[in-house]
This record gives sequence, structure tokens and C-alpha cells, in this order.
Amino acid sequence: MKTDVITLDAGKAGTVDLDDAIFGLDPRADILHRVVRWQRNNAQAGTHKVKTRSETSYSTKKIYRQKGTGGARHGDRNAPIFRSGGIYKGPTPRSHGHDLTKKFRKLGLRHALSAKANAGELVVIDTTNLKEAKTSVLAKAVKELGWKRALIIDGAEVNENFARAARNIEGLDILPSMGANVYDILKRDTLVLTKEGVEALEARLK
Repeated sequence: MKTDVITLDAGKAGTVDLDDAIFGLDPRADILHRVVRWQRNNAQAGTHKVKTRSETSYSTKKIYRQKGTGGARHGDRNAPIFRSGGIYKGPTPRSHGHDLTKKFRKLGLRHALSAKANAGELVVIDTTNLKEAKTSVLAKAVKELGWKRALIIDGAEVNENFARAARNIEGLDILPSMGANVYDILKRDTLVLTKEGVEALEARLK
């Protein structure tokens, strides 16, 4: 699949061949959902915690005698039925992550790239090399290109000047090719790949 390559100043820079096995699939929502769920679950902190009966601060003394009060039998005020007592079977710190095979994760990334290509939200640029790290210059170029919420994926390393210039531009994120992931790709309106990024992704996903 051929697609046009542009420069940051919207000029033409030829064309590039995109591998149909990576960019030409029919995207499946179930595969994308499973990979995104795996990513978000692994990112979840899992630090939620409640106090159990042994951790609340009331006295452990029996609140009144066992018999003769006409009321129900009780021990101390830490029991779960009392206000501010311990919580029964509440959440404790744990990992929400689960396993997903490498093969399936690669498949999910292929479908995410194909989804962007099919939707016409994939742009290929020549390079991200900037002579100087000027946010104003890059912001003007991004505005003229019409990128509002864009993810730029570069090659093995991100150009330092470009990364510094992009740091303060709202809605613009940049990742090296090894950082490419399904969640970040689907979250943005526009996916921008450099020619080096295309080569690196195709080598990674073959």
C-alpha cells in the first residue's frame, strides 16, 4: 500500500510502501479491546485499602454483658455492623494485571495501525529533525498541518530538538518506535509516523 510522505512544512517528500500485513488489515474491535484492557489493568495502581476489624481504633472491650440486656449479643465496637467498625472483605492492595501473549500484543498493534490507516488518520512525514528546539516554530507547523491531538512515532531514537520543542505543545506527543502501543495510538485523532518509524515498526512486527 503506497502513501504520500510529507515534510513538516507540508511539502511533498515522495511516497512510501506500507506493508499490508501491518497497515492493511481489517481492524477487529475485540482484539483492540483485549490489548487496551491488558494495558490499562497493568497500569492500575491497585493501592486501594480499607481497615479490617483488627485495624480500627475502637477498644476491644465487650460493649455490654452477654445476657440480660434484651439486645442482641455483641463483642466489641470494631464489628462490621457498627458505624466506623471494620470493613468485611473490603479491597486490599493487589495487582490488577494479567498476562497476554507477545504474539497477541503484536497482533493488537498491527490492528491499531491498520485502524488508523483505514480511517485516513495516518500521516507519514519525512523526518522530525529540527535545527533548533523552537516550540513556536513547531507549534505553527502543527497548526498549519491541522494536527490537534496527534501522536508522533519516530525511529529508534527521538530527535532531541524536536522532543524539546514538542514538550509544551498541548495535544502533541512523541514516542520512539519501541514505545508504540495500542492505547496511545487509539487515543489520538492523528497518528504521525516518520519514515524511520515505519521501517522500525515493520521490522518489529514481522
